[in-house]
Amino acid sequence: MTRDERSEGALSGAELFVKALENEGVRYLFGVPGEENLDFLEALRSSSIELILNRHEQSAGFMAATYGRLTGKVGVCLSTLGPGATNLVTAAAYAQLGAMPMMMITGQKPIKSSKQGLFQILDVVDLMRPLTKYTRQITNANTIPAKLREAFRLASEERPGAVHLELPEDIAAEQASPGTHIFEPSDARRPTASRKSLEQAAERIRAAKHPLIMIGAGANRKRVSQALIHLVNSTAIPFFTTQMGKGVIDERHPRYLGNAALSSGDFIHCAIDHADLVINVGHDVVEKPPFFMKPGGKQVIHINFSAADVDPVYFPQHEVVGDIANSVEWLAENCEPCKDHDFSEFMRVKAALEEHLLERCEDDRFPVIPQRIVNDVRRVMPEDGIIALDNGMYKLWFARNYKTYDNNTVLLDNALASMGAGLPSAMMAAMLYPHLKVMAICGDGGFMMNSQELETAVRLQLNLVIVIINDNAYGMIKWKQAQEGFTNFGLDYGNPDFVTYAQAYGASGHRVNAANELIPTLEQALAAGGVHLVEVPVDYSENDRVFNKELPELTCNLTGDQ
Repeated sequence: MTRDERSEGALSGAELFVKALENEGVRYLFGVPGEENLDFLEALRSSSIELILNRHEQSAGFMAATYGRLTGKVGVCLSTLGPGATNLVTAAAYAQLGAMPMMMITGQKPIKSSKQGLFQILDVVDLMRPLTKYTRQITNANTIPAKLREAFRLASEERPGAVHLELPEDIAAEQASPGTHIFEPSDARRPTASRKSLEQAAERIRAAKHPLIMIGAGANRKRVSQALIHLVNSTAIPFFTTQMGKGVIDERHPRYLGNAALSSGDFIHCAIDHADLVINVGHDVVEKPPFFMKPGGKQVIHINFSAADVDPVYFPQHEVVGDIANSVEWLAENCEPCKDHDFSEFMRVKAALEEHLLERCEDDRFPVIPQRIVNDVRRVMPEDGIIALDNGMYKLWFARNYKTYDNNTVLLDNALASMGAGLPSAMMAAMLYPHLKVMAICGDGGFMMNSQELETAVRLQLNLVIVIINDNAYGMIKWKQAQEGFTNFGLDYGNPDFVTYAQAYGASGHRVNAANELIPTLEQALAAGGVHLVEVPVDYSENDRVFNKELPELTCNLTGDQ
């Protein structure tokens, strides 16, 4: 049936799809449409959903995933078939490993008749299978509402992740049966943990001498944050965070010990080694391990929405499975300060770490050292300001040194850890929260992977500051290469003039030429509004000095002083 032959008032598959998206409360759709999406695009034209046209599908996926991360609602992105769909693959993995609810919609050639042979045709549904919780091709317009509702349900349920629907061109154009039902979103509640598992957890906490709380990515929810604050305040048990657990509790809290930016060898690992019980709230083995469990070692309580995936470095002895906020709140109500708990060693570790974090944070060397960059960004960003980190050596410095005051004010990825996500993630935050100060922090390598989205940011009139930490190389891999004793090879490159590059897109460009220029340049950019790019040359010699030489010696001395 052609578009002109449809019954008056009947909905096409594309129109029904858009109506179902509206019914789910979708506000934005990010994407790069192609020929096979034209019916869908036409249906979207009169919709309440705002189309955000990106310059690359990967960026569209990163923005949709970050929307899911920040709101808890499903972010939606769109591409055409073939190369458009394959460009979404990295974003699918980013959302799936990072537990961000996201839906991908891809187009396809007609499936009921051949239009152009096998031109651009791939089995995208099968391609997406290992990267998603749900992937389906729609073969009948009448099934669109059911498939879409199921996809949204699975994307949002704990553990959240990516889903995919393929909408072929002829199904998008065909008429759906009159009165095809659109399903209402579910209001199902998460199950609560069993009373027995909670009581046993409380008993283990009371029996421990040196309990320690670890906060992971799954705890980065408002309700969980409030419950954890209650637990820490009611028990006085110290806590530390994984990279993706930063900010769940204000890191100025007197019981905050630090961030496990490294997997071993930092001050925080002295505290972890001393603990006889780790209360692990919201950790996922997908995130790089904050510490390694060993047979016969410390006890671990796993508190999460789902049971632990047993791994050689993570095999908790007790599990509390259910809604995290409810579980933590129950423990807060039923556990109190225990006279047998001894936190003196933890406080000694905290004091040593705090002293170390202050070292060289105002160093005037140029190019600027990482400690100074982190310090100056923290000084200019307001308490509710959001930084979005791309992936590179600077991420370790920010995770470790940047004090975070609220949940989701540091957006970093320690699951897939893809380069190229920092700018799109920051753009999403700037769109959602135009009243907040937002800063993307990227290396030169990661920035150039999706730098074309500068045009999108300017077109959307976002208020956004982009800091490029420039070492003209893939700096983290250079550090690893040197650690392994290999000769420096194959990791250096050239860059464009970033100031001119920003201006070419209609953004403002700035270059820091001395360490004392960083704060005034950032303050000016944050105050001015619009899109600003700030290039900061970096001296990464501190990587080897601090992480390879200084920390092992200091932590060894700290342990030896016990």
